[in-house]
Amino acid sequence: MEPASSGRGFAAGPPQGETRPPRGAATRAAAEHGGRKITRRPVHGVLLLDKPLGWSSNDALQKVKWLLRAEKAGHTGTLDPLATGVLPLCFGAATKFSQLQLEADKTYRATALLGTKTSTGDAEGDVIAVRPVLVNETDVARIAPRFTGPISQTPPMHSALKKDGKALYEYARAGIEVERAPRNITIHQLKLTLTPVDKAQLAIEMIVGCSKGTYIRTLGEDIGEALGCGAHLTELRRTATGDFTEAQCVTLEALEAMTESERLALLLPVDSLLTQHTVVALDPDDAGRFLSGVRRRGSWTDDEKVAVYGTQPHALLGTAHTRAGELIPGRLLSPIEIAQSQIQQVQM
Repeated sequence: MEPASSGRGFAAGPPQGETRPPRGAATRAAAEHGGRKITRRPVHGVLLLDKPLGWSSNDALQKVKWLLRAEKAGHTGTLDPLATGVLPLCFGAATKFSQLQLEADKTYRATALLGTKTSTGDAEGDVIAVRPVLVNETDVARIAPRFTGPISQTPPMHSALKKDGKALYEYARAGIEVERAPRNITIHQLKLTLTPVDKAQLAIEMIVGCSKGTYIRTLGEDIGEALGCGAHLTELRRTATGDFTEAQCVTLEALEAMTESERLALLLPVDSLLTQHTVVALDPDDAGRFLSGVRRRGSWTDDEKVAVYGTQPHALLGTAHTRAGELIPGRLLSPIEIAQSQIQQVQM
């Protein structure tokens, strides 16, 4: 799940008392608004959503897109329906830089129930093994270093990773297991806490800071194996992605209760995706040439991550990299996107 997409739900179903949104986000949104059409408009920026339980990332995206009446939208890597937390949604010009969040480090809070293994590594799968749990806090502290730093991880069959053009979860649904190459990831932070669930069960509470491509479900399974009892994930929440944290997020419920202008005011500027980039400013002549895709000569040192702005007016033009003193254009905003973004900022 977690790096991102498994192509299926995280657990067996929506929580008691809640209804999972129907399949087909566009159909659901139209039904909720009486089937009437809305007039789309250019919207540019990033909205940090606290993705609710039971919603797919795409359903949540389409709901927010409807609420903002936005023309163009995309998310930055999915969370499974029964995972919650930080889901940056990009609108308009921000979609050009959404890939940067796919590459960003992530932080998760998760729970792994000890003693039971499932076919999927989480609560959605069938139980395939039950073992006694003879684990104490010393055991947990002993195995934690094995899962910290650079490690190798084999992607689960129930994931969206593709082989021969088909997602692994499609093979899994057909009862076919295919060979998967281990991949190198990095666990920057790992905090494990042994927690009683009830008188008969124990769980591991995990706080994980990790590189892109990390499967938290697989990490939970591997920790269970290291403890000799097996485990499967029962809860997962993304608490941060890149510089964005859960404290900055808005819930769908709160968003629905707002006025249109209040929703727009929550949008972060497009360049909130570029905080790790070196800033370069160009005068109007050089800015015009840069937007035409022309390299600019200067005294810049080599840098793979550059955010380029115009000076009159001050506006994001796009990304670039510098090499041998040249500024080389990357992803560029169009003049229309630049003008619309500035008008939107004034209106907000």
